[in-house]
Amino acid sequence: MVDILKFILNETANKTDPEGHMFGLDEWNPNIARQRAQDAGIELTPKHWEVIGFLRTRYKEQGPVAHARELTQVLEVHFETDGGRRFLYRLFPQGPVRQASLIAGLPVPADAADKSFGSVR
Repeated sequence: MVDILKFILNETANKTDPEGHMFGLDEWNPNIARQRAQDAGIELTPKHWEVIGFLRTRYKEQGPVAHARELTQVLEVHFETDGGRRFLYRLFPQGPVRQASLIAGLPVPADAADKSFGSVR
């Protein structure tokens, strides 16, 4: 459980919510992405950066999506020649929408992870 008082008093945490999602796109930089990827056990390759760049550009141009499924379909179509869904899950094993969005410093759609199924952690 998140201790909200620690979050409020920690000035460095105030750029993210208690779950680590960033509040603003301008706070993000490639070093943050590298650190988040490292924390997730991912070494960023040019293909990872391509997905991250695509997500950030799409978000800046079109804003947030209503449902994770919508973004999943957009990603699958855009990266179809690379292998679509399989390719994306190889890059981001915890889900191309959820994990890639977190690394890219973007808001994660609320339905990107169904917590009613429990956790693998």
